[in-house]
Amino acid sequence: MSVAAAVEARPRPSLIIILGALSSFGPLSMDMYLPSLPSLTRDLGASASAGQLTLTSCMLGIALGQLVAGPVSDRLGRRQPLLVGLTGYMVASFVCAFMPSIWPLIGVRFIQGLAGGSGIVIARAVVRDLFDGATAARLFSTLMMITGVAPVAAPLIGGQVLRISSWRGVFVLLGAVGLPLLLTAVFGLRETLPESQRHDGGLLQTLRTFKRLMSDRRFAPYALAFSLSFGAMFAYIAGSSYVLENVFGTSPQVFSVVFAVNSVGFVAVTQAGGRVVGRFGPAALLRWGVVLVAAGSVAVLGVTAGGAGLWPLLVALMVMMAGNGLAMPNGVAAAMIGQPSALGAASALLGLGQFGFGGLLGPLVGIAGAHDALPMAIIMAACGLAAVAVDFGWARRRRFA
Repeated sequence: MSVAAAVEARPRPSLIIILGALSSFGPLSMDMYLPSLPSLTRDLGASASAGQLTLTSCMLGIALGQLVAGPVSDRLGRRQPLLVGLTGYMVASFVCAFMPSIWPLIGVRFIQGLAGGSGIVIARAVVRDLFDGATAARLFSTLMMITGVAPVAAPLIGGQVLRISSWRGVFVLLGAVGLPLLLTAVFGLRETLPESQRHDGGLLQTLRTFKRLMSDRRFAPYALAFSLSFGAMFAYIAGSSYVLENVFGTSPQVFSVVFAVNSVGFVAVTQAGGRVVGRFGPAALLRWGVVLVAAGSVAVLGVTAGGAGLWPLLVALMVMMAGNGLAMPNGVAAAMIGQPSALGAASALLGLGQFGFGGLLGPLVGIAGAHDALPMAIIMAACGLAAVAVDFGWARRRRFA
């Protein structure tokens, strides 16, 4: 355990709330405007794939932002990069609301994600600055619970915003949310990386660290299984509003309720996993999680191809989301637990795999148009099965204290 880790044996409630808020950039940036995605594409005269590119560009921005902010925070400390990123996120969110067409919006969404990535990567690094082993895994599960509140609340809020405004009002609200997050970081988060533990190796040293991590069996297989598992979930995120609203005829408000229910299941499983991780270890819970993700994703493909109807589809989606409730926090913990000297870089690569891979899948979900559920189902099944193959074929069983 590092010197910093010895300072705090247990996480303070205020720290948990702050880190949870910082970890919520992904859900806030994507889920709040999901109910308005079909109307956004109609309003801007865009195709379904072009509309989903607004998700993809934000995801790729988040991935690249973490790739930059993680190593920078290893050199400069956690606070300074975080505050710059939070300010940029707030400004970009307001700018999104005034975009006249789809392509400028795609560009500004990339900038929004680029700025927001700092909060996600630095929150993970702060956890590993202060805690180790099962304590870190439990805190990651707690953060997933707090982050999981965003997918529950954000689509519901976004659906209600559509009653009084348009998709532009959703982005105004996202910008307004950025201000309290910035103030929270300014006044509530101290520096957690002592100067003695920082390193200034420059770009070349950063690239060497990335190369070492990608070949490290204590990191790479867990990071890849985590990313593939998230890929299945992101295919659902990118395609579910079109599938439920256009294919099954639900309203934006009904879609937001369905999305919220699945998110509640995700949160419940993360908390159950947090209670038993000390007994079984993150690697074992990750393995159980990817099996559930694969089972649920294959079931989605089966019921979609077979035309089984809405309720079997919803059950299969819930199983997939429950699996991610185990796979995501424990994938992060299993990957980062052996990297005490490169926490920012390790967190950045996790973010690159998660958001970069997920973002690339976004346009593929709508490749057959806004009224076809099969591409979403195929991508989910492929990601789920690949996650199982990586975990069982490459990752080694390990137990963590």
